[in-house]
Amino acid sequence: MKIIRMKRWYVLLPVGILLFGIGLGTGIIWDDYLFPSPTPTRTPSLTPTETITPSSTNTPTKSSTPTLTATKTLTPSITPTPTISQTPSKTPTIAPTQVVQARVLVQSNCRYGPGSAYLPEWGLYPKNRVTILGRNQDSTWVYVDPWTYMDYCWVKTEFLEILRGNVDDLVQIRTLLPYTEFYYAPRNVRSSRVETGDIMVNWDLIPMSKDDDRGYLIEAWLCEDGQLRFTPLHFDGPPAFLHDEPGCLQSSSARIYTAEKHGYTTWVLINIPPYLTPTPTAEPTDYP
Repeated sequence: MKIIRMKRWYVLLPVGILLFGIGLGTGIIWDDYLFPSPTPTRTPSLTPTETITPSSTNTPTKSSTPTLTATKTLTPSITPTPTISQTPSKTPTIAPTQVVQARVLVQSNCRYGPGSAYLPEWGLYPKNRVTILGRNQDSTWVYVDPWTYMDYCWVKTEFLEILRGNVDDLVQIRTLLPYTEFYYAPRNVRSSRVETGDIMVNWDLIPMSKDDDRGYLIEAWLCEDGQLRFTPLHFDGPPAFLHDEPGCLQSSSARIYTAEKHGYTTWVLINIPPYLTPTPTAEPTDYP
C-alpha cells in the first residue's frame, strides 16, 4: 500500500508543475493583452509640461511688432513739404517770356551791370552764342546766359547779332552786385547844384591798395528829356558831376559805392538838392 502511494505522488507532481507553468504564462500574456497602455502613457505626460515655455514667448513678440509699424508711418509726411516749396521759386526769376538767342560779333566784356561803369565779369569772343534773358530800360544792354560760362552777365546789345526772337519783347531786369567787406563805403558824401543845373557830388577818398582800387560807382536816376532814366557812372575820385534836367514828375535820386576788384561795398545815399528854378523879376516900367 505504501509503495503504490509513492508512485502516484511522483506521477502527479510533474503534471501539477506543468499545469502551474501553463496557467502562469497564460495569465501574463492575457494581462499584457488587456492592459497595454501603462508604459506609453508615462512618456507623453512629461512632454506637455515642456511646451508651456514657447507659448509665453510668442505673446510679447506679437504685442511689440505693432508699435514699430506706427512710428515708421510718421516719417514720409515730413519729407514732401520742403521739396515742393523750393523748386518753383528759382525758375520765374530768370525764365524769359520767350527764347531769344544771339551770336557775339566782336570781343567784349560781359559785366555785372547794364553799363560800362560796372566791373567786367566774363569775356565774350566772336561767334560765341548766348541766350538773352532780359534787358534794361531802353534795351541798350541785355542780360545774357553765355554758352561758355556758368553764370549770367550784361553785355551791350550792339555787340550781338540776334538770331531768334525780339529783345524788346523781353522783361526789364535789375540784378544785384557782388558784395565786398574788404573796404569801407564812401564817407562824408555831400552834393550841391551848380549854375548849369548839374549836381556836383563830393566824398572822402577811401584808402585802397593800387591792385584793388577800381574807383567809385554812382547809380543815378536822372531826369532827361522829361523822363527819369537809370544812369550808372564810374569815377576815379571826387568830384563827380551828374547831368540832371528839369521837367520830370519824379525827383532825381542817386547812390554811391566804393568799387574794388572783388566787388562793391554797401551804397550810400546821395541827397539830391532841388533843381534851381529862376525867380521871375519884374521888368522896369518907364513912366512918362
